[in-house]
Amino acid sequence: MAALLPVDTALRDFKPSPITDAEAAAMFRAALNLFRFWDLTDEEAAILLDLPVRTYRRWKAGDIGRIDRDSKARLSNLMGIHKALRIIFREPQRGYAWIKAPNSAFANRSALDVMLGGELTDLMRVRRYLDAERGAW
Repeated sequence: MAALLPVDTALRDFKPSPITDAEAAAMFRAALNLFRFWDLTDEEAAILLDLPVRTYRRWKAGDIGRIDRDSKARLSNLMGIHKALRIIFREPQRGYAWIKAPNSAFANRSALDVMLGGELTDLMRVRRYLDAERGAW
């Protein structure tokens, strides 16, 4: 049996596989459903993905071009947020409503308000908060 590496070495050397274009396209399709459940406008969805509204609408119509690294990271964080909400709330509708509810963790702003700051770090902030709430860290 091979010796196990110490945890710090294993984590330091871990390199996740890059998200493929096919995976990113599937995440985008899932995000479209998520945006519908969150009752977002096209303008809000475009901000979350850091896309011009016109490009978002073209992608939404099925003409998905190349998805760059930043967009893949944004989609990944949105899927992580969705996953955490599904774990935290038994009823999906409560998780969808949580996105727009004021939250003391965000100075009484909603998670959506935070994410609409438009930066990748805004999405990451919400995801980290939810991951901590569900005990993932």
